[in-house]
Amino acid sequence: MKLPRSEVARRLEGFEAAARAARVKLTHQRLEIFREVAASLEHPDAETVFRSVKARMPTVSLDTVYRTLWLAKDLGLLSTLGPRHESVRFDANLSHHHHFVCLGCGQARDFESEELDSLDVHEAVEMYGRATATHVEVRGICNNCEKAAAPNPRSEARRRP
Repeated sequence: MKLPRSEVARRLEGFEAAARAARVKLTHQRLEIFREVAASLEHPDAETVFRSVKARMPTVSLDTVYRTLWLAKDLGLLSTLGPRHESVRFDANLSHHHHFVCLGCGQARDFESEELDSLDVHEAVEMYGRATATHVEVRGICNNCEKAAAPNPRSEARRRP
């Protein structure tokens, strides 16, 4: 599944407008770094973005990628998922949604759920503060990893005496 070009263009326009409003210089490298995340359904981490952009722009540095991604997050154009001690992943989809993260391969996919959207956690968290949004990250094993881990019946039959 590919993201429509019109959605990528809309996200890029948002980045350009937010950067101008914040008086942030719009460099070619920043645009290409943001474009990489804006066009992705994979929720890439900074190293993945770096490798992909570096293939097109050999002079880009990993530091520039990190700084640009965190800048876009600070501008409200990216969200993050994943615990901080692991590799932080970036998401340019700002519509309300949730994530399924595979514990096998690390793949992250968006999904929507009216049931999860309607969770009322206000009382459960009031001792810590006021909830302003909820986001559910479901962790499990994706279909591909499940298939890869399943025993092959043909090879099982050959091993039997």
